[in-house]
Amino acid sequence: MDWASCTQHAAVIFFLLSWSLYASADDRLAIGGKALSPGTTIVSDGGVFVMGFFSPSGFNSSELYLGIWYNNIPKLTVVWVADQAAPITDDLSSSSSSKSKLAVANDSNLVLSDATGRILWRTNVTTGVKNSSAAGAVAVLVNSGNLVLRLPDDTTLWQTFDHPGNVFMAGMKLGINYRTRSGMRIVSWKGADDPSPGSFYFGVDPERPLQAIIWNGSRVHWRSSAWTGYMVDSNYQKSDTSATTSAIYTAVVYTDDETYASFTLSIGAPPMQYLMAYSGDLHLQSWSNESSAWITFAKFPRRDCSLFGYCGVFGYCGNITGGGTSTCHCLEGFEPASSKDWSHGDFSLGCRRKEAVRCGDGFAAFPDMKLPDGYTLVRNRNFDDCAAECRRNCSCVAYAYANLSSTGAKRDFTRCLMWGGELLDMEKVTESWGDLGETLYLRMASAGVGSKTSAVKFASAIVLASLFIPTCILICLPKFKEKKFSKNIMGKITRGEPCEC
Repeated sequence: MDWASCTQHAAVIFFLLSWSLYASADDRLAIGGKALSPGTTIVSDGGVFVMGFFSPSGFNSSELYLGIWYNNIPKLTVVWVADQAAPITDDLSSSSSSKSKLAVANDSNLVLSDATGRILWRTNVTTGVKNSSAAGAVAVLVNSGNLVLRLPDDTTLWQTFDHPGNVFMAGMKLGINYRTRSGMRIVSWKGADDPSPGSFYFGVDPERPLQAIIWNGSRVHWRSSAWTGYMVDSNYQKSDTSATTSAIYTAVVYTDDETYASFTLSIGAPPMQYLMAYSGDLHLQSWSNESSAWITFAKFPRRDCSLFGYCGVFGYCGNITGGGTSTCHCLEGFEPASSKDWSHGDFSLGCRRKEAVRCGDGFAAFPDMKLPDGYTLVRNRNFDDCAAECRRNCSCVAYAYANLSSTGAKRDFTRCLMWGGELLDMEKVTESWGDLGETLYLRMASAGVGSKTSAVKFASAIVLASLFIPTCILICLPKFKEKKFSKNIMGKITRGEPCEC
């Protein structure tokens, strides 16, 4: 190899090394390093996400926000915003060197300040290291969209996945910590172009951690069914114009310290996310390259009668009627509390029993139901124990059960749920996304209906018939013979034949 060729190879190697160093440094901020200002960005190592300053209403707006968005999607889709309540008002036309900036401070905190030096947002973490500057904290934008502030030993000080915006993404944990009674929630924007926090937020109920809820302020807007067993759930979505199928895998982790759900995507799947919309709907979205838009293929609430408590007590949101709208129904053995209101589409009073229930009555099974609100979790009970305990407790109106012992976990994984009083917020589950239908066992009057009650009544009818028919034969046969004998004698007398008596 001559000198010229050697020089060319060296130049190529130097360029590749330089580009590699530049690329690896472009996904992070460090103490004493460059700051992030309007007009500059950092990009995740794989190029999927970018962090910088944006304007939701257009690039000419005077209000800027610091956020993270998809780098490889033509439509601006922001997944996290730092300064939601206090946008930046930099004059972008000014040539002044004083600009807003995001930097890692000497105390290892991420700090966002405006052109005057006023702090708009910071992470507020404590490192526990006396010389934080020497610790070398660095903020790295990971290819999952997570901004991680960590020390050189990989200790995570803070991350955006623990402080999400209006999007629940693959790799996040949505759940509750039992020790701190805290959990992650995603909060809607106030409007399409207003990233400030809206009134709707989605998360896990701290009082009953087995169900997820959409709140509107302090009121429950929608509620998922109580989780009773599935550890991993898979759903599939075909591409718009090809046979390509993407999978989303939802896993539930249940330990002594926390319960949370997370999801992952199959290799090659398009971007997918749950968006808490400012309208109050939770959308499961998938990006479509064919239509160059986000496609919603699951939405919660699914229909009007899915709203919390819409069908009243002992009522449930049922199948779509012939008119094309979903409506409310009463459970079998119940009737509308107000037929007049019900006929006018007001279901708020719900349903009432056709016949009063007694403590000794049995239970009817109602399969594929979104379980009602207000359960009590009874631990360490198998199915028979769960059923027996509800049966002998006269205040127990209903129960449901699932057994997770097959997971091999060390802790108690039985699921015995019980309800007392009136049952509220039920739905007949016909779809697979998000809500899995369970069997609800409801205490019913002996004259009520339902799968188990009907079976008992049918069996009772057979037993009664098996006793009644032979009894009739024994009673009626002598009289039948007597009647037949009398008829023969009368015939002979009429014909003048001799009678042998």
